[in-house]
Amino acid sequence: QVQLVESGGGLVQPGGSLRLSCAASGHTFSSYAMYAMGWFRQAPEKEREFVSAISWSGSTTYYVDSVKGRFTISRDNAKNTVYLQMNSLKPEDTAVYYCATVKVIDNRWYNSLDVWGQGTLVTVSS
Repeated sequence: QVQLVESGGGLVQPGGSLRLSCAASGHTFSSYAMYAMGWFRQAPEKEREFVSAISWSGSTTYYVDSVKGRFTISRDNAKNTVYLQMNSLKPEDTAVYYCATVKVIDNRWYNSLDVWGQGTLVTVSS
């Protein structure tokens, strides 16, 4: 069974930074490097939205327009871990952040295994 555990969230002032981590495990992740990975977020009373994705090799990355230039996704396949470095945080970045294996269909990103972790809460406030 696939397990995803997100960490690194917290309370930060506008303009601050956080680094999220997502550790993957489970027998289907014996070939973790085969999966594209991504981050989604869900703000209060809003639908979950795609934030960023990274190819299995780490050579290609994707970002929603609202975070381009501020967020950086990366992965360490030896550690089965994907990261999201978030800089210049804004109050509108406040949300629960989730990682997932991802796939793209018609330029829209989806959770490819329909497995979600518990998420990690990011609150940007002064």
